[in-house]
Amino acid sequence: MTTQNLALFDLDNTLLAGDSDYNWSLFLISEGLLDAKTHHDRNEQFYADYKAGQLNIVEFLKFQLKPLSEHPKVFLDELHLKYMQKVIRPMMTVKAQNLVDKHKAAGDLCVVITATNSFVTKPIATAYGVEHLIGSDPEMLNGEYTGGVTGVPTYKEGKVTRIKQWLAERGQKLSDFETSYFYSDSHNDLALMQLVTRPVAVDADEILTAYAIEHVWPQISLR
Repeated sequence: MTTQNLALFDLDNTLLAGDSDYNWSLFLISEGLLDAKTHHDRNEQFYADYKAGQLNIVEFLKFQLKPLSEHPKVFLDELHLKYMQKVIRPMMTVKAQNLVDKHKAAGDLCVVITATNSFVTKPIATAYGVEHLIGSDPEMLNGEYTGGVTGVPTYKEGKVTRIKQWLAERGQKLSDFETSYFYSDSHNDLALMQLVTRPVAVDADEILTAYAIEHVWPQISLR
């Protein structure tokens, strides 16, 4: 048993007061890089499916990663800087930063674990001061994005698979930590929330709120 605790954070609508995936598509439309008519409706439908717990993650990632394959990485990285300033920074709350800082100050192993692809989310985790990110990983070939995905998408049970893989690579397992926290807003994360010792519902959706009340889980707001 390690003396260090583990703190896992969902990103969208948990640490962020909004959804980085959904807003990335809107940002690309606003930048004239995606056709508004064809893209907007599909983006809305995928978001509704996610909230209902019915998202086809493979189809969604195909949709979400395709634009990455249409531009050089150097251009995308520049674009992401603009996205951070214009869209993401206003979604980063003081309460969320304070929570992360509290866990870091305690010496906890902090990890952002999100279904959103790691191109979009890695700079956001870094901005919060979290070194470790586990996200759905876009496939790369010769330094450029292919539009495909590599490995297991970090969605629902996929989050359990990926955190176990990640810890195993470090020579660790979940049970090594006396206390393991997972902060999330979404019922899609119940599989992983049920595995940690301290699940915390954050500005939770209706299904997760009901589950948290039934199982006497702490509920907080980072807004």
